[in-house]
Formats: sequence, C-alpha cells, structure tokens
Amino acid sequence: MSTYIPSAKEIERKWYVVDATGKTLGRLATQAANILSGKNNPKYVPYIDTGDHVIVINAEKVRLTGLKSQAKVYRRYTGFPGGLREESFTRLLERRPDKIIEEAVKGMLPKNKMGRQMGTKLKVYRGDKHPHQAQMPEVLEIQA
Repeated sequence: MSTYIPSAKEIERKWYVVDATGKTLGRLATQAANILSGKNNPKYVPYIDTGDHVIVINAEKVRLTGLKSQAKVYRRYTGFPGGLREESFTRLLERRPDKIIEEAVKGMLPKNKMGRQMGTKLKVYRGDKHPHQAQMPEVLEIQA
C-alpha cells in the first residue's frame, strides 16, 4: 500500500465564517490556526498548505479571561534607536480590533514561508459584514 500525497491542484479550499462575539481570544485563535494550516483536513501533509480560508467577524467583541485585558501589552519596533512602541490591549481593541486576532492567529502558524502564506487566508473584520459572500462561506461554530 502506498502513501497518498495530495498535489496542489487537487486541494479544494473551503471558506469558513467565525463570529468572535463573546469568544475567548486564545480558543478562537487556535481553532482558526488549525483550519488555516489544514490540520482539520484528512489530506493534511505538514509540507503542503492544505488549509482553508477563515473569515472572522465582530472582532471588537472578542474577550480575554481574568485580568489579562489590563496586563496584555502589544509591542512593535520602528527600526530607530529608542523606537519600541507599546500599546495596551484595551487601547488596541478600540483602535484596531482586527490586529489583535491577526497577531494571535499568525503567532500560532509556522514561522516560515508557508506559514506566511497560510496567514494570507485569514480575513478579519470589525463589524458583522464582510465582502466574501460570493465564496459562499460556511458558518463555523467555536465553543467559548
């Protein structure tokens, strides 16, 4: 019996919609990362991107447990000396809530060229509207 290896042409990508209302950030991110990497697919191979597309709506309604919402800090570096910028979770949530979910999910993907390509299949939106109706996405239920 031989091992089945899918080719890039025969991979069919589905689209899933996830509503982030009241969902915990980490649980939402792990489920999305598994779908993006294709680990929920029976044709999963670690060296081929077999993942599906994920659309996250209502990004501003995601939550953190405990006191993490006051303690969590997002850092970025401008490239200049003394250019480390810090922003709290609550400030980033009101300014760019999509960035919070994107960072959480992309941090769970592989740190290589294929992981960056998987990250492009993640679409995060602030409200409950998204421009991907033509792809006929399936609603994906994630436990809180």
